[in-house]
Amino acid sequence: MNVVGFDFGTTNSLISLIKGDRAISFFDDVGLPIPSVVCYEAGSTIVGRDAKRRMATAGLGVYGNIVRSPKMLLGQESVFVDGIERGVTDVVADLVKYVRQVALTSPGRELKDIDAAVVTIPVNFDGSRRAALRDAFRRAGLRITQFVHEPLAALYGHLRAGGDRDETMRKYDRQLVLVFDWGGGTLDLTLCRVQQGTLLQVANDGTDEVGGDRFDEAIKNEVIRSVRKTRKLDDGVQAHPDAAARLLHLCEQAKIDLSARDSVQIYLHDYFRGLSDGSLEHALPRTELERICTPLVDAGLDRISTLLEAARVSPAQIALCLATGGMVNMPVIKSRLHELFGAQRVCVAAGGGAAIAEGAAWIAHDRAGLRLAKSVELQLARNSHLTLIPAGAEMPTEREVRREKCLLYCVDPRDGFAKMQILTPLKPGRQPMPNDPRLVLGTMVVRVHPEARPFFERIELEVGIDDNLILRGQARSMMGGEVANVEVHNLDFGVAVGGATTDGTPSKGDPITAEHAHDRHEPGAVTVRANVADQIEHALVPGELWYKHHPEEFDTRRNPPRIQVEERLYYEPCARCGKAINDPLCQCGSASKFSTG
Repeated sequence: MNVVGFDFGTTNSLISLIKGDRAISFFDDVGLPIPSVVCYEAGSTIVGRDAKRRMATAGLGVYGNIVRSPKMLLGQESVFVDGIERGVTDVVADLVKYVRQVALTSPGRELKDIDAAVVTIPVNFDGSRRAALRDAFRRAGLRITQFVHEPLAALYGHLRAGGDRDETMRKYDRQLVLVFDWGGGTLDLTLCRVQQGTLLQVANDGTDEVGGDRFDEAIKNEVIRSVRKTRKLDDGVQAHPDAAARLLHLCEQAKIDLSARDSVQIYLHDYFRGLSDGSLEHALPRTELERICTPLVDAGLDRISTLLEAARVSPAQIALCLATGGMVNMPVIKSRLHELFGAQRVCVAAGGGAAIAEGAAWIAHDRAGLRLAKSVELQLARNSHLTLIPAGAEMPTEREVRREKCLLYCVDPRDGFAKMQILTPLKPGRQPMPNDPRLVLGTMVVRVHPEARPFFERIELEVGIDDNLILRGQARSMMGGEVANVEVHNLDFGVAVGGATTDGTPSKGDPITAEHAHDRHEPGAVTVRANVADQIEHALVPGELWYKHHPEEFDTRRNPPRIQVEERLYYEPCARCGKAINDPLCQCGSASKFSTG
């Protein structure tokens, strides 16, 4: 069975295959990755570079009979292309078929057939888009054996293919590596820890707001503005219908050329309509290019600082910054990375535009399945944690689901709800410490009877991860049948390089440390006090509630838990005056007794 690496990109797509000990990439007839463009013309489907040449309008999405970057449309049911409604998965399937056909008809004929693929996705690609992409590949006759984040694939390929692999893995063992993947459509960041031959994701970030296409658009707009100003042309002078696309292509090429040159000349013979000289000509020095692109460069580099701050990591802790994607060839971006990490720690991926596809191909070749990098936990009463799916668990392959079930008890049903949150530690590893900070992934609230005794209401919880790497949880009251659901798309994963094995246990010297016990919440997230437990443990019940049902347990000879005694004193009205214990008008002995402990 031929399983290839498939980089389904926003701007370009590519298939790679490992043969022997080297990666083979299947470029188009001009030796470049295949443009992610589909054109529907007179009953024919035109894909790739020929479709790109037909573009008369710049930008992503649908323009006339052309769809540029259909990847960005995944998640929508359909789009109208030249007035005809087409399913987005059908458009994507047409692109996938073409990329597959290019590989099968390559001059070397290394492939007789392609059965399945390891497919790369951006880190911010949500579950619904992954499911739609899987459906599109099926329609194109390809199975997706597994998804892998694009920067993680690039890092795997870099470590797997370069020089002495064992020496490289020893060099970076227990170190942090940042992958900076800036392509034509998206900027993706992945912070990984290398541990015992395994790459473990620590944190991810992704955006499509600063992709290389946005740079091309900004350059084009500035060139037009400058030429109009120099030639004193008002808005009444219009461009030819196809001029924008032709100029955008020249601006993209100028951006690439200025990586090695100080200045380029942009010239378009027939741009303006109705003028004796309709040409557009502009000298673009590198300094002007950098001025135009500074806001986008700043926005992209700021994502690094935000990611590292969220992971509580300083730039000095990064042992390697692997830069990939076409944008990292811009001198200003490379220079900024050098300033941040030092030139000796910044490495531009050797594969260039093929780095991600080749990394996916190595993963397919090694049959390196994804594993969960961080445990999925349930927050219990008294801020304890129950592991639902441990770090290191193998992720399901095609058409599989990994499921876990557990039975819970509601320790405090007085408000009529059982409340629970699904968490994950900020740092990867199988054995997180109780005081390690955690990120809240989702919240479930199930209605229960408010008059029930502690531990009487029971909750059945089921969690599962499917082949699209979506975690779904369902909590159901066994008494009333009420159900609550949660869906999580932003899990972190690990992959063993070249067959290495590890249990995912953190090793000594881990540079990511927790200083305080707390859970991290995203802006706008709901914070709840969990009131469920996985076992009947009386100390988990609030003291005032436990006293209501079992006053005998507070006999000092039984040595009741101090926290329950304090809760009972604090929340029960004063036995002498009936006021709340924190009421300043209460001057009774019970108040002074509580305050002195």
